[in-house]
Amino acid sequence: MEALCKLFYDMKVFTVRKRKFAIAILSLVLITSCKKDHLPDPPISGSYDLKLIANDLVSPLTVVSPDDGSERLFIVDQVGKVWIVDATGNMLSQPYIDVSNKIVALNQNYDERGLLSMAFHPNFKTTGKFYLFYTALPHPGGPNEITNWNNLTVIAEYTAPPAGNTANLSTERIIFEADHPQGNHNGGTIAFGPDGYLYISIGDGGGADDNAPGHVPDWYDVNAGGNGQDTKENLLGNILRIDVDGSSGSANYRIPGDNPFVDKAGLDEIYAFGFRNLYRFSFDMGGQHWLFAGDAGQLLYEEIDVVRKGGNYGWNVKEGRHCFNTDNSLEVRADCPDTDPDGNLLIDPVIEINNSRNPAGGSAITVVGGNVYRGPAIPSLDGKYIFGILSEGFSPATGKLLLTTPSNQAAWDYEPLALKSFPGNLGEYVKGFGNDAHGEVYTTTSGQIGPQGNTG
Repeated sequence: MEALCKLFYDMKVFTVRKRKFAIAILSLVLITSCKKDHLPDPPISGSYDLKLIANDLVSPLTVVSPDDGSERLFIVDQVGKVWIVDATGNMLSQPYIDVSNKIVALNQNYDERGLLSMAFHPNFKTTGKFYLFYTALPHPGGPNEITNWNNLTVIAEYTAPPAGNTANLSTERIIFEADHPQGNHNGGTIAFGPDGYLYISIGDGGGADDNAPGHVPDWYDVNAGGNGQDTKENLLGNILRIDVDGSSGSANYRIPGDNPFVDKAGLDEIYAFGFRNLYRFSFDMGGQHWLFAGDAGQLLYEEIDVVRKGGNYGWNVKEGRHCFNTDNSLEVRADCPDTDPDGNLLIDPVIEINNSRNPAGGSAITVVGGNVYRGPAIPSLDGKYIFGILSEGFSPATGKLLLTTPSNQAAWDYEPLALKSFPGNLGEYVKGFGNDAHGEVYTTTSGQIGPQGNTG
């Protein structure tokens, strides 16, 4: 059953139908730090549990909440609908907005496209503006004469009555579009930073090795890549930063003046680069408002990054902390550069997890970036970053929730959240996370790896 779940501080175990959901922090007893290549087994009796917030969805990917005093949660379902859980905890019977007719047809068994993210304008309470990230039908043509585009990344703005529970599609204003060559590696997160600008994650374009059609040559000829290291020809493999409160020329946005490539060689929208498939990222609501991102690896390593302006995060020169090898992606290349031609350090992740296909052993088919806990319910968790793995393997579903304490160290230890009702794993695919307006943490899960059924 896919579900939306919340951290809670209670000594109860909630059982709902056949499954139990949401994170519950019951104590601060944490297990010992894990090794870098395997997740340790959690204790038999966990310190945490799950509380169900909403279910009967298809494939919920994230949850967001406007800072408008309404106490509402907005759940993004991959099939094109956004659902509201109101202040009383009830999920409304009609979607807030339905863009299912705008997205590409999804493959039920597995798909990385669809409605992927939502963000509320910082002044939503007065403007009523919000934004969706979805993948639409592609433009005609493609990256070369024999290859068509697979889909179109769209960031769209909508305006709705701030206190209303439905939004009108007719208010759509396209803010940003980017052609996408393959069906995977769409990235998929949008979020407003503490500076009021909109941040967008877009994957390297899909395929493998970052050198398929639509993946331009870069400076690292050894690996014949790719969009991750390119900053001049397209916007794939990057985090972008734009100002939606204005326009410039034909674009329905402006470029922040301090973006790293303004007045330099490189595309002005780019904030950071060198990513493979940055599916989920989030800003810490407190502290120094760090940007935490989960970048999905290929076959060997998954990673969590702390993203800085202008940073180069290594793909496809590196995968995790290791040299990537396009000749054999199951073997680490013996050596590779530490910097790019402009002198930028290739920044290593703060957390590396072995992929389950790693010959050395591993326990994740992909990492899922999460959120920092800043809620009032559990002060002792303040500042902890909660993230997860989709599953240990493709089948059965064995998703896990993980916890780390951010620091200024180059490499962080992490540990499983020891769930009282799930001593091994969730028995679900972990698909996303979110904060509400108060900083409480939610997770979305599913019994299906693809967008089908109603196990959300």
